[in-house]
Amino acid sequence: MKIKPFAGVRPPKELASEVASRPYDVLNSVEAKAEAGEKSLLHIIKPEIDFDPIADEHSQPVYDKAVENFKLWQERGWLVQDDTEMYYIYAQTMEGRTQYGLVAAANVDDYMTGKIKKHELTRKDKEEDRMIHVRIQDANIEPVFFAYPDVDEMNKIVENIITNQEPEYDFVAPDGFGHTFWAIRDAAVNARITEIFAEIPALYVADGHHRTAAAALVGAEKRAANPNHTGAEEYNFFLAVIFPESQLKIIDYNRVVKDLNGLSVEEFLEKLGESFEVVKMGAEIYKPNALHNFGMYLDGNWYSLTARAGTYNDSDPIGVLDVTVLSNLVFDKILNLGDLRTSKRIDFVGGIRGLGELQKRVDSGEMVAAFALYPVTMRQIIDIADTGNIMPPKTTWFEPKLRSGLVIHKLS
Repeated sequence: MKIKPFAGVRPPKELASEVASRPYDVLNSVEAKAEAGEKSLLHIIKPEIDFDPIADEHSQPVYDKAVENFKLWQERGWLVQDDTEMYYIYAQTMEGRTQYGLVAAANVDDYMTGKIKKHELTRKDKEEDRMIHVRIQDANIEPVFFAYPDVDEMNKIVENIITNQEPEYDFVAPDGFGHTFWAIRDAAVNARITEIFAEIPALYVADGHHRTAAAALVGAEKRAANPNHTGAEEYNFFLAVIFPESQLKIIDYNRVVKDLNGLSVEEFLEKLGESFEVVKMGAEIYKPNALHNFGMYLDGNWYSLTARAGTYNDSDPIGVLDVTVLSNLVFDKILNLGDLRTSKRIDFVGGIRGLGELQKRVDSGEMVAAFALYPVTMRQIIDIADTGNIMPPKTTWFEPKLRSGLVIHKLS
């Protein structure tokens, strides 16, 4: 893999917690407006919040405001560019668990040739939206989230830095997650990191498929527009935080449905019994305890659903996934939901909200049934990416999310 250090644009130490924000896609505009302090990066990544009333995020005045705010943050000294190229270490702590990522500039060619591997489909409209932001800012404002197979030497380098060097930033965000950030100023260490990654055969997109595609496509655009292109230009690279596979944790991504396709509760349970061992668990929340075991909340009760042998294919990297099992045996076979990407009869709930959120949405009458899934593993994601397969929609939920604004990568 080809990665490089870069001269990051980032907040002064004393402003880091004020500037850094949650990423653009985990907040709607109303939530972002309520959350954004004076110096928050949300004014740059969700500039529609600076209008009253909140403006259309895809309108030209909003894009212009994004550019204006990025320049203003630099003029005011809220974002300052480092004077030398370097790698950075970004640690996130959640519920006592810490993961340590390398902040680097990843290579456009590696994405275009498939060495940076994806496991989800992207939508052209979402790609184009993210491309606009990269184009107008001439920068990767927010990072993408990659994983790589553990390398012992790299782990030791990180351990040495975090043990012997004072962090640039160290704060706990309002959501309770800790964020710690180091700059690697030793040129020899930076050079060795580049060499280590040159021996790694692949990187894996963990989170941020649309941002990855957009960043790479803008780089390719700039290359095509430059008759003197050499390959060394900064636009050939984009901002990524790369974590060792072993440190990442994926949490469940659950489903709620609006109807039972005309079936009564009794008829639905009877049909489920054809493919699952159905056990009524009562009113207490039931959390799946293994692959191919599901929790279901329906009509005031939780159920354990265990897929019967022969209803799934553990030798197939897609067939083994519980999202596939549930889709095939329930959403297609019984509920006839159609394309889950477009169906209005289903919604997806990230596990960070807890299983109580599923029960709440059913008890409110908004939904009729909820399904809790056992989370996929990073190894399953890698197997799928390595075999060129694509996961079903809304399969993975990584937590914690990368904080935006700790460092930005300029393309020129």
